[in-house]
Amino acid sequence: MSKGLRINFELDRADNPPLYDELARFTKGAKRVNRLRTLAHAGLMAQIPAAATTTSVTPQPRNGEHDPVHAAASMELFAPAIG
Repeated sequence: MSKGLRINFELDRADNPPLYDELARFTKGAKRVNRLRTLAHAGLMAQIPAAATTTSVTPQPRNGEHDPVHAAASMELFAPAIG
């Protein structure tokens, strides 16, 4: 039987306004938790090197190295909505 992971955190709007606003759209409870789970998963997928999912021969950053392409994709997830 696997153990669950329980996280309790506090987020002020000043810490990350786009994330705060996105999560505030949902009432507290399951909907907000599911949205946070989706955003966390999308951010994690954006950080996984392409070599892990393709047979690309392009050198990929090692753990802890900055990849500007993946960083830009992660930031786009939390960008303000377009008009």
